[in-house]
Amino acid sequence: MEKYENALPPEVNSEHNENTEMPERNSEEDDASKLRGYKIVCAKLGLSMCVYFIFRLPGGLIVLQLSKVSEQLGDSLYNLISTAIIIVMVYVIPLLFTALIFSSFSNYKGKYREMYKKPKRLARALGTFPAMYGLGYGIALLTTIVMYIISVNVSGHSYLDELLRPTTMESTTSVAGILTLVFLLVVIAPVFEEIWVRGIMYDALKPYGTGMAIIISSIIFGFMHGSLYMFFYTTALGFALGYVRYATDSLFTVTILHAMVNSVAAGILVFISLEQMTNGENRVVNTFYWVYIIAVLALIIIGVVVFLSKIRKIRKYKFENPWMAIGPWKKTALFFVSVPVILMLVFVFNELSQGLLVGLFLR
Repeated sequence: MEKYENALPPEVNSEHNENTEMPERNSEEDDASKLRGYKIVCAKLGLSMCVYFIFRLPGGLIVLQLSKVSEQLGDSLYNLISTAIIIVMVYVIPLLFTALIFSSFSNYKGKYREMYKKPKRLARALGTFPAMYGLGYGIALLTTIVMYIISVNVSGHSYLDELLRPTTMESTTSVAGILTLVFLLVVIAPVFEEIWVRGIMYDALKPYGTGMAIIISSIIFGFMHGSLYMFFYTTALGFALGYVRYATDSLFTVTILHAMVNSVAAGILVFISLEQMTNGENRVVNTFYWVYIIAVLALIIIGVVVFLSKIRKIRKYKFENPWMAIGPWKKTALFFVSVPVILMLVFVFNELSQGLLVGLFLR
């Protein structure tokens, strides 16, 4: 009998030996350790976003300079080089930096297959697409209306007029350009952004509360898109994707949903580009373009209705909160008072104001 007792783990042997007791950890020490850990996570998130904005600026400038010699390079080569620059400067370098400071390479070792596993209720998860799309673009349309009302009242101020003008998607007049835009929107953006935001950032925040992980990662997701109009839309979309990430515990689902959302925008870009390439004289292109627009508007309306029908259920849903010592508002405040996050907000303000800070500095 003694032989088998010695083979048991210490916590089991303690039942047989009163002298063997596991020391209880001080709850105050645990809370202090959690607080330090949370502050470090906030600082790392702010730092990674600073790197994102720092590399995004030269990436855009390089592509802009490259466009001046696009005729000599040819459409195909120009699009290939510019796409490679965008992928490296906007996605690869910031993502690798974030992975390094969060030790993601060691933490995720052997877990990538599990993170991209197909969830049991994949069809049900993908079925949230209409509500997700309706929520996002419903907020985008509401933002457009509000900005239009404001712009009417401040008419005559050239900078404000430009700032409040609705964001338009950049089209292209070449087949290579169209393929490049579709590739960036439907493949590159969903894959990189989901690994980055709903992967590394979400997992880093999750030990301090799932709800906070979804909210903060969604706000960061909105900041990443660098537009006053896109901020509200992408933040709402990020919240919906974060909810699905939590519900399915899979990056596979949110990557597919993200690609589905972006494919709608890519479709609009394709039709706009084709219309420009044919000078608006091709009736087939024009007809399909307006049919597509009507279908998108119908999807938005249906999505809003579906989302509103689910609000009561969503409000009753409670997320896991393993760290109860500090409330959600204080957690949010602690995030935004972190020095790297404040520096990130400076970059964000410059982006949302269309380069106001850089313009003042250059003057």
